[in-house]
Amino acid sequence: MKKQLLCTSAIALGIAAAPAAAQEWNLDWGGYMNQHVAFGDISDNLAVIAPGFAGQDWEGDGLSLHQTSEIIFTPNVTLDNGMTFGINIQLEGENVGARIDETYMSISSDTFGRLDLGAENSAGYKSMVGAPSVTSMYINSPSTSAFIPFTGYDAALTAAVATPVNIVTLPFRQAGISSYTEVGGNNDVSRITYYTPDFNGLTVGVSYAAQGAVNAASSYSINKNAVLSDIFDIGVNYSNSFGSTDVTLAARWGTGETPSVAAGASDFETWGVGFQVGFNNITIGGSWAENDNDETLITSGIGLGDSEGWSLGVTYDAAGPWAFELLTYQSETDLVVGGASTGFTTDREAYKLGASRTLGPGVDWDIYLVHETREVDVIPGTEIEGTLLGTAINLSF
Repeated sequence: MKKQLLCTSAIALGIAAAPAAAQEWNLDWGGYMNQHVAFGDISDNLAVIAPGFAGQDWEGDGLSLHQTSEIIFTPNVTLDNGMTFGINIQLEGENVGARIDETYMSISSDTFGRLDLGAENSAGYKSMVGAPSVTSMYINSPSTSAFIPFTGYDAALTAAVATPVNIVTLPFRQAGISSYTEVGGNNDVSRITYYTPDFNGLTVGVSYAAQGAVNAASSYSINKNAVLSDIFDIGVNYSNSFGSTDVTLAARWGTGETPSVAAGASDFETWGVGFQVGFNNITIGGSWAENDNDETLITSGIGLGDSEGWSLGVTYDAAGPWAFELLTYQSETDLVVGGASTGFTTDREAYKLGASRTLGPGVDWDIYLVHETREVDVIPGTEIEGTLLGTAINLSF
């Protein structure tokens, strides 16, 4: 079936017991590159807003290309006492934004579990599962924004309130985009995470991050009163086989303190559940997630607040090299004005039909059809709609 799916004193004792003779380091590394070519039919109400609110329409129809790639360095050494010390540094292949993704240290053994220290996603995020997928144009993620815009000035809302309004953007790592959520949308911030050993398929992880503002970098001195802080996450994952049936269940919860001192301020929270069940080369799965944000931080203009979303899908691993998928992701995100919810939402619906063929070790060929809509339900004419017919070559090593 196609793959879908530390107490401090103990560490100290393990280190103390290590022999003086040096062990051999494994200089492991790997990576991937996905290259997409897709034809898009995009209908939108976006404009490139200039002073005076006049501007050209946003245009995205036709043939477009998209790539994503990383080189991942994972050197590690296992001592005679069984403790493994490792490094994970992920180098982005595109010259956009951060060049380094995750970067952290891990300490692990079969009986100890694993301790991660550094810039990495939380235990809650990494414990989750959702609708299965076989192609690399993911819809339970922001991947489709490579072709269908997630950001821009909404012409209808701009005209309605006589000020430029960028309402297309959905908060990253939150349920409006994906059920793989983080508290307040924080990402690869410096944190400490512990995962228990596998107990008959059950693994529990807990994480703590002092701040949620600095991504994949040393945080130095951060004023915790000015940023999302004291972020705590817990994740639970259970995966086992019963005869010919494979079952994976997951749940996560997290919270973090708001920097707001406004009346009505509330701490950030996220929670989610997910499952996958596989039998007879068929895998069915889904997820539900929510983000509760402190909307008092949106003190002026129009912004996006709490969100909820869900995924549901099925894959079939056919005899031979082909696998097929059909899935959806749908969400609602509250529209906030002046620190209070308006009762209106911006809604996202995405559907994907796809197939992937294994061409050789680490080489896959994808074909997919994606249809996605984004709409703010308060004013007519705010819909963005896109259909993609695409193909991709995925290389991994």
